[in-house]
Amino acid sequence: MDDPLALLLELCTIPSPPGDERAVADAVTRYLRDLGLVVEEDDAGARIGSNAGNLLCRLPGREHGGTPLFLCAHLDTVPPQGPLEPVVEDGIVRNAGGTILGADNKAAVVAMLEAARRVVAERRPHAGIELLFTPKEEVGLVGAGAFDHTRLEAELGYVYDNAAPIGVVVVGAPYGRTITARFHGRAAHSGMNPEDGRSAVAAAARAVADLRLGRLDDETSANVGLISGGSARNIVPEWCVLEAEARSHDERKLADVVQEMLDTFGFAASLGDCTVETEVGVSYDGYRFRRDEPVVRLAEAALAACGYEVRPALTGGGADANVFNARGLPCLNLANGMTAIHTPDEHIAVSDLGGRVDVTLALIDAARA
Repeated sequence: MDDPLALLLELCTIPSPPGDERAVADAVTRYLRDLGLVVEEDDAGARIGSNAGNLLCRLPGREHGGTPLFLCAHLDTVPPQGPLEPVVEDGIVRNAGGTILGADNKAAVVAMLEAARRVVAERRPHAGIELLFTPKEEVGLVGAGAFDHTRLEAELGYVYDNAAPIGVVVVGAPYGRTITARFHGRAAHSGMNPEDGRSAVAAAARAVADLRLGRLDDETSANVGLISGGSARNIVPEWCVLEAEARSHDERKLADVVQEMLDTFGFAASLGDCTVETEVGVSYDGYRFRRDEPVVRLAEAALAACGYEVRPALTGGGADANVFNARGLPCLNLANGMTAIHTPDEHIAVSDLGGRVDVTLALIDAARA
C-alpha cells in the first residue's frame, strides 16, 4: 500500500488498547515484510502483560558515515469507548463512532511505514534507520521500558508523539511519579450501628478535598484519577484506594509535592480514625535538551528544509522518549499535528500526515551529512 491516508484509515479501524496490540502489530509486520524487510519481535509482551512485543526493523543499505537514527511509535491507544469508524471530511481525519480516532500514535506509525516504503522504493541512501514499535505506552511507557535499548545501533532517535502543529520540538519533558494510597477503616452496618464504623471513603474524600490538584505552577501538576472502595451500600466502608500522580520539570519540586500529598493522606486518615498505606512509583524521568545538541539541530534542519517554523517547547506529558533519554540515548519528541487526543474530537489533517512523512525523509537525508 503506497497511500498513507488509506493506511491510516485501515489501522484506525483496528482496536489496540494497552495489552491488546496483536492485530495492529501483525498489520505493521505484514506491511514491512511486504517491503522485503525483516521484523524482529522481542519477548516483552509476555513480561508486561501484552499479546504483542516490541517490533524492531532495520532498513538495509546503510552507508558509512553520518548519524544512524531510530524512529519510534507506540502501537496502543487509550481504550476506545465506541465503534472505530474513521472518516475523512474536508481534509480532516476523524472518527464517526463517537470515540477516539487513534491518531495517537497511529499517525506516527503510518509516517514511519510510508517513509520506509519510500526509502526502499527509491533506494534512498541513508546513514542507518531503525524502526521501533512499542506496546503499552499509554499506561506508563511500559513497552519501551521493557525493550533492550542496547539492540539499537542508532546514536539518537525521534518519536512523533506530541499533539501540536508540526514544527513544535519538545526539548523538555517532566519527571512523573505515581502515588497509591490505601485507606483502612472499620466495617459496620450503616443502619444498625454506624457509630462502630470508621469510613475509609470519608477519610479518602477528606484527603482529596485537601490536596492541591491541577496545575500547581508553570512546570508542576498533580491529579487524583481513580477512586475505589467499600463492599456494599449498607456497610460503612472499611477500605478505599486512591490512585494519584504528580509531574514536574523540577525534580526537587516534584519530591516536595509528593511528600505534601503523602502528608495530606496521613493527616486525613488520622482525623477519621483510619490508617493509610502509601506507595510511590516512578512513571518516568524527565529530560531537557539545549538547542545546540545534535538531536535538536538535526530536527530543526529537517523541519526548516520542509518549510516549517521551528518552535521549541516543553510538554507536561511523558512519551517513550523519556525512557530512552533516561538510558543515555538522546531521543526527541516531535509534534505530528494530532489534535484533541484521547477524546471523541481527536483528529488530524491529511496534509499533516503527508507533512510528517516529508519531515521523516528530511531527517534521514540530514543525518547523512
